[in-house]
Amino acid sequence: MEMHLPRDVQDGLDAARKAAQLKSHRLRVEAGGVFYRILRAWPGGFAVDAADAPHLGGLVDLYDGSRHLSRGLIVAAVEEAGEWHFDYKRMTDASASQPADFARAPDAPAGLLEHVARRPDDAA
Repeated sequence: MEMHLPRDVQDGLDAARKAAQLKSHRLRVEAGGVFYRILRAWPGGFAVDAADAPHLGGLVDLYDGSRHLSRGLIVAAVEEAGEWHFDYKRMTDASASQPADFARAPDAPAGLLEHVARRPDDAA
């Protein structure tokens, strides 16, 4: 059975569905210092709201809330149903530690705290 709704009712339902999608997804993409919410993501790309995001391209960072997930290059694929669809050209996972060009000993200290001598007139 196919049902036809008045245009304003259908627009209201579409807006409510989009608002629910935005609330449920924490994924966002950062391009040029500006963050855009991701509506949907799949292994080869993602979609953002066409009304909120410009035609993106180039180097972007992908976040889940405040956690940095990855950095990569994207290309715009298509705009359909009010969404920009982007494909990953290259994506590299973000890591918490910086890469090193030497082997670190497993028992090496994480850092060095120097002893600071106090002057007698310093208050504790």
